[in-house]
Amino acid sequence: MKRWAVLVMALAAFMGLGMAQVRVGIAFDAGGKNDRSFNQSAWEGAQKAAKDFGIELYDFEPSDPAQVIQGIRNFAEEEFDLIIAVGFANQGAIEAVAKEFPDLNFAIIDSVVDLPNVASLVFREHEGSFLVGYIAGKLTQTGTVGFVGGMDIPLIHKFEQGYKAGVEYACAEDGIDCNVIINYVGNTPTAWNDPAKAKEIAQAQVSQGADIIYAAAGGSGLGVLDYIKQTQCTSGKKFIRDPFRNVPGNPCGPDQRPIFMIGVDANQNYLGDTDNNPETLNFVLTSMLKRVDVATYDTIKSVVDGNFTGGIHEFGLDNNGVGYALDEYNEALIPQAVITRLEIIKRQIIDGKIKVPSAR
Repeated sequence: MKRWAVLVMALAAFMGLGMAQVRVGIAFDAGGKNDRSFNQSAWEGAQKAAKDFGIELYDFEPSDPAQVIQGIRNFAEEEFDLIIAVGFANQGAIEAVAKEFPDLNFAIIDSVVDLPNVASLVFREHEGSFLVGYIAGKLTQTGTVGFVGGMDIPLIHKFEQGYKAGVEYACAEDGIDCNVIINYVGNTPTAWNDPAKAKEIAQAQVSQGADIIYAAAGGSGLGVLDYIKQTQCTSGKKFIRDPFRNVPGNPCGPDQRPIFMIGVDANQNYLGDTDNNPETLNFVLTSMLKRVDVATYDTIKSVVDGNFTGGIHEFGLDNNGVGYALDEYNEALIPQAVITRLEIIKRQIIDGKIKVPSAR
């Protein structure tokens, strides 16, 4: 009887350990978890993990960047099972706290921290940007497209250079010369959350002939979209083709062409619908998918499964870490011939036959 009681107690303890709830804390970058872009993608991945695995999920949105380190340290002092920092700007905070708590698990998105208890989640954004650049190059009606970056830093240069290379590749296939106008919102973290400035940049680019603008600018990108949805059409300085003339809901007259935004990070296609009506033109041509949601989800899953590992975890075309969005909002805008060609190009990038630049 005594031995049986011991076995029962041991089994109960084992079951209790198995039922212990994993606690995850996530600290966001500038713009917050509802920026409809980078931060929100991470939040959606974490929320999905919470639903699928029954974890306890807590978040911290700093009103000042200086608050981040204390928010992360608070999670650590509570001995959370995983602490995630969204954005390269939080690298210093994660590195400092991870050193203080070497037995806890940490993750940083968009930066590298060389500690064994930190998973560094990085992306080959230039590969996905090449694909949306190819779409822009194939469908530009004026031969001029735009790029609006948020903060002028090497990370966003990857988006810029991949996009520019994709545009040029597509235009070369068609034997036309294309121009890519490149502008940035600013040089400080406020550049991620300044839609008014991004809107001004979009207006200036359209005045120079741009009819498709790729916005890799976090919350600032909503300013680009706002301008495009308000303006809708351009007379342009020249037109080289008219691929959208017969698309349902085209609001532009015979001497005009519609203008489009390309979204970033999360699938922003739905944001281009001006009136929630499928019969009207959608003004987001596609979105470059940076699967921050998948990276966040997989990292949480690794903790739940007990196989978390530190080090660099890279996401690109070969593991569906980046790509482009095709859904009911934009399927009428991108011809099947372009989609078919994109699949070939994607394989060529993965195989190394097409080298996509990642820096200026």
